[in-house]
Amino acid sequence: MQFLLCTAVIGFSGTRLSRYADVLAEKTGLGRTWMGLVAVALVTSLPELANGVSAVLWVKAPDLAVGNLLGAAVLNLAILAVADLFYPPGPVLTAADRGHILAAGFGIMLLGVASLAILTRAPLAFLSMGYVSLSSPVLLLCYLAGMHATFRYYRRERAEYLHEHPEEIQELLYPEHKLSDAALRFSLHALVVVAVGIWLPRVAEGLAVSMGWHLTMVGTIFVALVTTLPEMVVTISALRLGAVDLAVGDLLGSLMINTAMLGLLDFFYFDGPLLRAVAPENAATGLLAIIMTGIAVAELMYRPQKKVLRWMSLGAFILVFLYAGNLFFHIMALKK
Repeated sequence: MQFLLCTAVIGFSGTRLSRYADVLAEKTGLGRTWMGLVAVALVTSLPELANGVSAVLWVKAPDLAVGNLLGAAVLNLAILAVADLFYPPGPVLTAADRGHILAAGFGIMLLGVASLAILTRAPLAFLSMGYVSLSSPVLLLCYLAGMHATFRYYRRERAEYLHEHPEEIQELLYPEHKLSDAALRFSLHALVVVAVGIWLPRVAEGLAVSMGWHLTMVGTIFVALVTTLPEMVVTISALRLGAVDLAVGDLLGSLMINTAMLGLLDFFYFDGPLLRAVAPENAATGLLAIIMTGIAVAELMYRPQKKVLRWMSLGAFILVFLYAGNLFFHIMALKK
């Protein structure tokens, strides 16, 4: 009952969150892409941060924290394929703005830094600041640089568009909503999504224990799926509003934030550099996320006009196939 209640609350508030994010995107002039990339992605990624802090600070399980964040990054890319199913007009990445390639590029950089930090251990052991690895501030700086670059890019694009289409300046969307009212409602629903999103994994873990499911499988698969539920709900709700850029921006923004959080969590892990304390197998998840992001970039550039497989594009199918393969290998490893 608790699990179903949490899911229902996230479904309701996540839908409202998408609507008021769209209102704010229009009222403030920041655009749907920027709102999805920064504000909505931050809200939907906070449950992962809370679980990560708990894993490294109290449970002392760095592999659980890193595996959850990198696993969530892979799952966010798989949700892009799910979004294709809920967008009948055509491939969802074809309808998205090409500017998302910039965010995806920074996402690949972040994933590359994290994977390199996990793989290169002894040769770079001296590159640390006390118990914090040098890669951690690099991750945070890359994320901030990505946000700054995308903000300047979309501000320039919007200025050029309004210069060429001055009649668009007078167009007023959502006249029934005031900016202050929309900001307040967005904040309230954001708090609900974050609070329930933080509580939901604990409920899911209790459910799994009572059902007799393997606890390791719960941590690596079930809880990872649960913590990305807000992203799933917000994405589908945004697509129903026709806000494609808000949906895609949320997923790519969550990918960037989840990877940057690895650098932040390093400051909470006092036993040494976090990414050098985890199993090298975690780098495989990071490399898989890089490959999947590359597929998304290719589809954003190529922009196919039709869905090859009737319900989804070829790129979306490959994303689902890669995620399913990753899930299969994890389950097989747990059985061993």
